[in-house]
Amino acid sequence: MAGLTRRDEPSGSRGPHTRQDARTGVDLLARVTDYTARFGPGTGYRPPTRAERRTAASGLKLLLDGRPEQAEERLSSIDLSLATVTDSATGRRYAEITDRTDVGPAPRGWGRVYVETGSPARWSVQIPHPVADRNTERLGVGVLRGGHGGVLVIAGAHRKAGRGDAADVAHRQDTVFDAFCDELAERRLPGLQLHGFADDSAPGRDVIASTGSGRVGRADGRLLADELRARDFDVCRAWVRSCPLEGHTNVQGAKAAAEHVQFLHVEFANALRTDAPRTARAVEAMRRLTAAWGKGGTT
Repeated sequence: MAGLTRRDEPSGSRGPHTRQDARTGVDLLARVTDYTARFGPGTGYRPPTRAERRTAASGLKLLLDGRPEQAEERLSSIDLSLATVTDSATGRRYAEITDRTDVGPAPRGWGRVYVETGSPARWSVQIPHPVADRNTERLGVGVLRGGHGGVLVIAGAHRKAGRGDAADVAHRQDTVFDAFCDELAERRLPGLQLHGFADDSAPGRDVIASTGSGRVGRADGRLLADELRARDFDVCRAWVRSCPLEGHTNVQGAKAAAEHVQFLHVEFANALRTDAPRTARAVEAMRRLTAAWGKGGTT
């Protein structure tokens, strides 16, 4: 990862990224929300081929292996760009994988990845339904900013974009989002996947925490649930009782279970996601978990 800092903007990249980004900084939250603001059910989506998914995953692998030049070349072959941006709010630098078609008339909707530079990747926070699950992209940026060693993976389209459920990346294995998350699971990076639910889907609950289809990560789930409870959130713990929206059909969770890697599927009520002080408390709780992951803690 350190090699990426030798140049702020890899040659051959195009789109809304300039050398100025890495030198003077950009507000990472604004950068992400400006990107997701264009998402909608009718914005379109183009499923990747198997070869494209493999290329995207191998590009991320090269980046995480500290080979940014090779990563850039690999990603560029399928019109993905690699750049470095500095978050003006924290001063931290991130490698940014983006889709060049996002600035064109027909975006494919393949998403983005942010990887903190200067430290080994230790954990991921995943946003499969930006905009559709309102403000989950904001939660994701908040979590990424709060700890070292983070990787943020954001889906590139509304979950109802494209045909059928093609863009519902939490339930599809044929997406670039899933290819990126698979690579992270195979590297044994714990994953925190954030969702949102309508308040009437679980009346009285603020959060639903689950380990998805697996059992790995229950200690992590207890840590997170305890931190949320300490901040006055009502948490349904799916490993203790039956909860709605437990994420048993989540494909990233299934992959993590197969790899015996910690994975938490966390649903947040709309009232929490749309109230800034409550959102900040939830982010603080999640940062306690990612801080432990950054130090190799919990099992």
